[in-house]
Amino acid sequence: MTIFCSHCHRPLQAETSCLPRRGKQAPSASRPFRSTKSASKARRDQINAELQALRSLLPISAQEKERLSYLHTMALVCLRLRGAQLFPPGLAPPAGPALGTELLSLLPGFLLVLSADSKLVYVSENVAQVLGLSVVELLAQGDTVFDILEGQTAEDVHKKLLLAQEEPGREVTFVSEMRTSKAFRLQHGGNRVMAVCGRFVALRWPPSPSTTAFLALCTPIAQSPTDSEAGSQDDVFQSMHILDMTFIDVTESVTYHLGYHREELVGQSWYSLLHPEDADLAAAQHRAMALGAGPAAGTSVLRVLRKDRAWTWLRVWARRDGGCITCTCRCLREEEAAHLRARQPRAAAPP
Repeated sequence: MTIFCSHCHRPLQAETSCLPRRGKQAPSASRPFRSTKSASKARRDQINAELQALRSLLPISAQEKERLSYLHTMALVCLRLRGAQLFPPGLAPPAGPALGTELLSLLPGFLLVLSADSKLVYVSENVAQVLGLSVVELLAQGDTVFDILEGQTAEDVHKKLLLAQEEPGREVTFVSEMRTSKAFRLQHGGNRVMAVCGRFVALRWPPSPSTTAFLALCTPIAQSPTDSEAGSQDDVFQSMHILDMTFIDVTESVTYHLGYHREELVGQSWYSLLHPEDADLAAAQHRAMALGAGPAAGTSVLRVLRKDRAWTWLRVWARRDGGCITCTCRCLREEEAAHLRARQPRAAAPP
């Protein structure tokens, strides 16, 4: 009598069977081979060795290399690769470290280079003096400019960068808070407001997204007239007034900013220079100081008339001391003024 297999319906011999023997099942595609602990350790050791090799190639000091985590190592390597793509070694002009240090010490902020897709390509080392974060710590936030910005400004920044990319060579400016170290936030009460001014430049011909870069200078917006890190005396002038805001003295640098000579302003009223729409705001600040008991101070953002009949934005820190009012004025870009005006209290209605 012939016995047939219930699985394949073939005749079976007494000593054979098409069923797999118990305990010797064939490997299934649904159960992939699992790696052993020794294989996993070998892979980790190989990855660690490769990261150590990459770390050794970075042009930084041995102490800095020792402090680098694997994440920071990869972030720096990616930054260097993007920089090498935009600035090939054969085309880059030679620059010694001493020259770079001297130039950076003269800047009112730090330098920033972005690729066409907003990736960080270069951040100058003096960023630590401005934001309290080293280049490595800044890269830990992310690899795009949007990763180092705070607040709801990403959309506006994206529009400005697209505008600059459509018109290479056109200068654009945007203002945003940038991430800072915890120590900086504790000392200053928050992140730092920065004005980023730059343009897209074609580094090689023909221009393409892979050969253009956004070159920018990032400068902090001064929060007080004594904020020496936020600017130099080159963009500031001072004026002295009697209590009705008539000029009694002004620094010679007013000629550079507004075009007037000192002699033209002495004896004139401060209000004769103000934009009509800003007169109420200036008057409210003036009343608060003139009627206050003892020393008083106030800050406002105003438009004043230059000698060439153009309007210039100023941030004015006014301080009353006795029978005089001293104003420290810093010139602003339009974008800086708009950012500060949005946070400026509205003028109170006159009594």
